[in-house]
Amino acid sequence: RALDMAGRMTVCNMSIEAGARAGLIAPDDVTFEYIKGRPYAPKGDDFAKAVEYWRTLPSDDGAHYDRVVVLDAANIIPQVSWGTSPEAVLPITGVVPNPAAEPDEAKRAQMQRMLDYMGLTAGQKLAGTKVDVVFIGSCTNSRIEDLRAAAAVAAGKHVAAGVRALVVPGSGLIKKQAEAEGLDKVFLEAGFEWREAGCSMCLGMNPDKLTPGQRCASTSNRNFEGRQGPGGRTHLLSPAMAAAAAVKGVLVDVRELV
Repeated sequence: RALDMAGRMTVCNMSIEAGARAGLIAPDDVTFEYIKGRPYAPKGDDFAKAVEYWRTLPSDDGAHYDRVVVLDAANIIPQVSWGTSPEAVLPITGVVPNPAAEPDEAKRAQMQRMLDYMGLTAGQKLAGTKVDVVFIGSCTNSRIEDLRAAAAVAAGKHVAAGVRALVVPGSGLIKKQAEAEGLDKVFLEAGFEWREAGCSMCLGMNPDKLTPGQRCASTSNRNFEGRQGPGGRTHLLSPAMAAAAAVKGVLVDVRELV
């Protein structure tokens, strides 16, 4: 309930990658306030009637669930993917796993293939891994809250030498709001590219592609082989973590910068 709408949308967006058929978060006053006044939202009495109906959608009090999982987000270390699947992820303080330690033959072979593709070795620290490109964008992590978080890290710093860093707002409305808040200037002064809204490097759109062997710190939602360009190596992370990688030139724990 304490999550803002950006956080809720990211959770729902990534639920598929966690094995779910869909991700749902019950609508509440945070949801209604977010929708109110938007271009396609109901207006006037129609909005009041819509809210009245939307309030019936949450699960009933005392509803039974097959499984309840409780996570303490305060104790979760910033995460970075190491392989070519969103589930192949570790804390930034971790090391690349050793396929030899995996008893299942099929999983062991898959892990080795991921390491070979990503150009990583078992036991290698994730922190300090050099990046060539940083992409802050996609439908997962380019809402206004995400851009604010990245800008807070980038402010007063500069993109590391040899690194290309792109910021692609998630929509035209988000781009307009970010510019009204001066976020575009923060990114531009720090050496980031400020782009038009779109899919961009999330899926290697138009010229926004990685070249073979290039390593990208990306806020997108998929990191499959070739997703951002043939032979491109993608590390998934948060907007703040991506901004930190951009200014340091390597994967780094953003907590060291804030």
